[in-house]
Amino acid sequence: MRFLLRRFVTLGCAAGLSVASTLGQSAGGGGDDLKVKPPSWAYPMGASTPLAVRKEDGKSLRAAGSNVSYTRAEIRDLMRVADWFPETHPAMPGIVAKGRAPGVYACAYCHLPNGLGRPENASIAGLPAEYIVQQVADFKSGARRSSELRFASVNYMIAISHEVTADEVRIAAGYFSSLKATPWIRVVEADEVPKTRIAGMMLVLAESTGIEAIGQRVIEVPEDLEQTELRNSSSGFVAYVPKGSLERGSALVKTGGNGKTLACGMCHGATLQGMGKVPSIAGRSPSQMARQMIDIQNGVRNGAGVALMKPVVAQLTMDDIVAITGYLAFLKP
Repeated sequence: MRFLLRRFVTLGCAAGLSVASTLGQSAGGGGDDLKVKPPSWAYPMGASTPLAVRKEDGKSLRAAGSNVSYTRAEIRDLMRVADWFPETHPAMPGIVAKGRAPGVYACAYCHLPNGLGRPENASIAGLPAEYIVQQVADFKSGARRSSELRFASVNYMIAISHEVTADEVRIAAGYFSSLKATPWIRVVEADEVPKTRIAGMMLVLAESTGIEAIGQRVIEVPEDLEQTELRNSSSGFVAYVPKGSLERGSALVKTGGNGKTLACGMCHGATLQGMGKVPSIAGRSPSQMARQMIDIQNGVRNGAGVALMKPVVAQLTMDDIVAITGYLAFLKP
């Protein structure tokens, strides 16, 4: 298992399939028998190289607004989180800031010290600690997988779940649960969007200028690619959604759309900021939320609480998912 993790980090997305096969994700999860084909905008994968990997020059770098500096090698070190703004959050526990060698990497590397994460993984700031603990357990048991077998961030979590201890999970969950989710995503309605490419598991603006029709998609990209690749936890994202999405999404979220689904506030609270053990969904990444809905539709995400979501998402079309997730991302976290 530890070998697989090291291989995953070295090869990125290419290793995701190896991890998936070894852990048995393909058993009942993903493949050609899915109800809903995973859209590439929600499950982006490709060989394009992120900026931070290209420029390995040993120079000290500084993120915008920060007084500390790191080299690119340090920024890429999964055992040392680049904490640009340590004064903005509680002290990170060891498992969050440094992980545990050799196989358990720092939680805040992917989810960031503020817990807001990036489109390819998950925003977990302010989620109930018990909910976070349950998700790790679901990854470990096989209850939570991905509709796209090669999607590396899920395969990474599956692998980590087999290495991390119960105490480490509890400590990390307590830290991220204590954080306050803050605005991270700017939602823009548009008929046309800038052309994009894939960098790792994330959409970024293409080097060549140009626009294209948005179609039936959410296009979530960094506000500032260089700051995002520095893992600057103050630099967020913009999500483009088709015109009319906010109005349509609002109707589906608030009323259920004349019986197509159920009003989200019934379980997630009137403000959609969570209720008891039920997670908040306001202000979260639309890419992330779309994947969860699609994975539940495809039967590859199960576990505690998911049974209640299955009838909620069963009749949703891709247009519905785009509208709902765009509207939810627009809300105050």
